[in-house]
Amino acid sequence: MNPSILTHSGIPVKPYYGPDDMADPGDPECARIGRPGVFPFTRGKNESMYRHRPWLMGSYSGFGSAEEANRRFKELLAAGTTSLNVALDLPTQLGLDSDDARSRGEVGRVGVAIDTLADLELLFEGIDLERVENLSCIANAISPIMLGMFIVLAQNRGIEPGELAVYLQNDSLKELTVRGNYIFPPAASLKVSVDVIAYCRAHLPKSSTISFCGYHFREAGCDAAQEIAFTLADARAYMREAMGRGLDIDDLGPTLSMFLSAGIDFFEEVAKLRAARRMWARMMRDEFGSKNPEAQAITIRCYTSGSHLTAQRPLNNVVRATIEALAAVLGGVQALVVSSMDEALAIPSREAQGTALATQQILYYETGVGRTPDPLGGSYFVEALTDSLERKIEEELARIEEHGGAVKAIEEGLIQRTLSEAAYRRQEEIERGERVIVGLNRFQEPSGGGELPEIFTPDPEGEARQVARLKAVKERRDSTMVSRALSRVERAARGDENVVPAVVDAVRAYATVGEIADALKAVYGEARDAGIF
Repeated sequence: MNPSILTHSGIPVKPYYGPDDMADPGDPECARIGRPGVFPFTRGKNESMYRHRPWLMGSYSGFGSAEEANRRFKELLAAGTTSLNVALDLPTQLGLDSDDARSRGEVGRVGVAIDTLADLELLFEGIDLERVENLSCIANAISPIMLGMFIVLAQNRGIEPGELAVYLQNDSLKELTVRGNYIFPPAASLKVSVDVIAYCRAHLPKSSTISFCGYHFREAGCDAAQEIAFTLADARAYMREAMGRGLDIDDLGPTLSMFLSAGIDFFEEVAKLRAARRMWARMMRDEFGSKNPEAQAITIRCYTSGSHLTAQRPLNNVVRATIEALAAVLGGVQALVVSSMDEALAIPSREAQGTALATQQILYYETGVGRTPDPLGGSYFVEALTDSLERKIEEELARIEEHGGAVKAIEEGLIQRTLSEAAYRRQEEIERGERVIVGLNRFQEPSGGGELPEIFTPDPEGEARQVARLKAVKERRDSTMVSRALSRVERAARGDENVVPAVVDAVRAYATVGEIADALKAVYGEARDAGIF
């Protein structure tokens, strides 16, 4: 065997695979490939998968203003999108208002600015909330605030919030290690996320309570095994906290999901998704005592990798995203978003996003890949790769557990250091040409490799308009009501209550994202970006 032939996770790839590469024949769970929809769900979450309906085809979109984003949402719904994924700008995700000095130059740059309920009302103006299968928002540190906004928006329209299917990432622990859009220290971040989980189980039964995010670990440079290990380690922390509060694991389990990457190492990505499902099922049953198959079968959402897209020859990104989307489908995801070709340059343009959605539609309606679940199941190579990834994931998990679990590993900087080392190795491989990126480090074209649609350019006056709109909201709201609501938020946090009910009242009073976040910071404090907390 040539030792230089490796997957991106470093697993050796043999010249060929046969029966001897299957799991131990004496192991009844590993040796038998099994069936989709049956524990440990290696071959799929349910028995039919895509035979009768496609996976949830999503689009990630957000513009500087709520008006622009609203127009885009309506276009996407008309084109067949069944899920709306709201991209928030950085100040919003960090709990900063658009008129905060720290927000200057960033308002509306990478998503829509949401300062108050008024912005969300404008964002969804003329859109039937009950028509949308899934309302998604990349809210983590501010998850109770965005949840409150969706709740009040629905109530103001005469809709029972429990009828909505709201999806918030709500994974604030991963923000502390990769994306950096954190607000509170690790222990407080865990507490606030579980507040949202508990509230949703009591009041929003159709909503997803949390999505354990491996995607951002992968984008930060780690390999497939580390992605799943870090995801499961964080999931353990949330589950332990939730069960400590008395939540029932079999009631909670069906509302959980993983948000994972769909990378370019095709067969490894298929195997990764199969291994993740299997390991989740065993963790739920063996560690947390789940007896409900629906709690043991995790929902997996995927986004094709943004870090694999290049600004050089960006039309090549259509090919990359298509291959990654196919890997996600063959791996058995329940929801998928395909990256747009121009994401390495800007927020997706209208034409690029249309191509990304069409990619999914072509895969499902034209290729026949959804006709049978897990079509690669039984491949000697895929089965052996699934087993090999599981072993590597277990090794990483054991290392984190030795450090006291995910929260302790974050506080000590273990996960951050691991990610930095992995990213460094990956970049070295690219710079040495050992990992070929077509158009970047090989096969470059002086011309750039093709024309692109016009990329999105933020409106230079957009920030001023948003600040003016926020000022107008502040002037017409009842300041006494806002002050009382914010005091209640602080009291709830100080008393160790679930903060969501108080946050909902503050949102209803048109308190701003920044004001609510500040009320929570007054109790919880802030995380400091020092690598180790």
